[in-house]
Amino acid sequence: MKVEVVLLLLLFAIMASLGASIHNPIGINYGLLGDNLPSTSQSIYLVQSLLKVPRVKLYEPRPDILQALSNTNIQVTIMVPNQAIPNISLSQNVSDSWVKINLLPFYPKTRIQTLLVGNEVLSDPSIKTTWSMLVPAMRNLKYSLRALDVGSIKVGTTLAMDTLESSFPPSNGTFRSDIAVPVIKPLLQFLNKTKSFYFVDVYPYFAWAANYKSINLNYTLFMNGSAGYKDPFSGLVYTNLLDQQLDAVASAMAKLGYPNIRITIAETGWPNAGDLDQIGANVYNAAHYNRNFVRKLRSNMGTPMRPNQTIFAYIFSLYNENLKGGPGTERHWGLLYPNGSRVYEVDLTGRTPNSKYAPLPEPKNNEQYKGKIWCVVVPGANVTALGPALSYACSQANDTCNAIQRGKKCFMPNTLVSHASYAFNSYWQMFRGTGGTCFFNGLAVQTAINPSYGSCKFPTLSPS
Repeated sequence: MKVEVVLLLLLFAIMASLGASIHNPIGINYGLLGDNLPSTSQSIYLVQSLLKVPRVKLYEPRPDILQALSNTNIQVTIMVPNQAIPNISLSQNVSDSWVKINLLPFYPKTRIQTLLVGNEVLSDPSIKTTWSMLVPAMRNLKYSLRALDVGSIKVGTTLAMDTLESSFPPSNGTFRSDIAVPVIKPLLQFLNKTKSFYFVDVYPYFAWAANYKSINLNYTLFMNGSAGYKDPFSGLVYTNLLDQQLDAVASAMAKLGYPNIRITIAETGWPNAGDLDQIGANVYNAAHYNRNFVRKLRSNMGTPMRPNQTIFAYIFSLYNENLKGGPGTERHWGLLYPNGSRVYEVDLTGRTPNSKYAPLPEPKNNEQYKGKIWCVVVPGANVTALGPALSYACSQANDTCNAIQRGKKCFMPNTLVSHASYAFNSYWQMFRGTGGTCFFNGLAVQTAINPSYGSCKFPTLSPS
């Protein structure tokens, strides 16, 4: 009898453990923009054994990844590339073929749960002609799924916070006038009819970094000791910035007549490093954000506008990805380094209190860097790639590279690395105010060490 009791208790424990895993609302974004990432099988192993998350979101339907996820019990969300949307929207046959090629070979052994049509389509004015095709493409794909007996797979799309024209206070959340009626309202109608979710990429980091003088960092990191914010119109009290952003989206949907569509966080996180001129991107803040974020979601507290509601979310991202363009933070969102080790400790089950973690390195860039910054060739750069990058930098403005011409002050030393450093810096100083970055496909890096020598002066500006 005692043995039976022990076995029964053990069974209950196993079932409780499985239940905890199944009901964990946390997932991970598995990006592939790196040339040093672990193999697919190793990555799935890390997702299961190290991070222990039950959900993965993929940015493309990679067959090797979908195969590796088979029989793992991990729920999978797959993204349809933006460029595929026009053809899918115009042809049911194309839609059917896309599903047959990309999903059916793996389903149901791979637990494909959601199909996301496009990535932040409405944030890209260069594909504005695609905006009106988004919902028709979603409808066609949903029809294809039903016709092919996989209708249980949800269809959605990911949208950024810039779909909102107003987000403050939260009760004033409103969609942009150029998309509200022609695109968002049909989208919400589709999501409501198919019982799908509104997927939003929401990053308190960017909102804070753009307004760090007026937004308390602790408020952004879900830390105790920060003053709350009371919405003057709704009377609701907020204790963190994420809830404000989510409720602004909820308000905007309600204004279009859809107050009850569930929200899923498609991306969120905090950068663990960045360029010298990027504030608050460090391991300390990233660890606290993600630890506290997970604990908040596991509590099922919801938001002030939608209390006691489970919110599913995907943390960005699995790895630091060294091939992502843009500022340095873009390459430092990972929970793991490319070698598979942790950037910092984080329990994605949400059970570990902060007091149980090892001490973190103190943040050194929570205030804006005030020194001068230059942009130079990164040590060990691929010399073969420097020539085209140098030509690009010199072609963007007439005076970018005058100083490195023969007989000029910076011609000597006459080396590719020296000339490229001058050109990269000259280009960046000239265009940084309009979005130019010190990256050049990984060939450049910011430095606080003045690279000027002799009569050759590298131009610089202090951070604004």
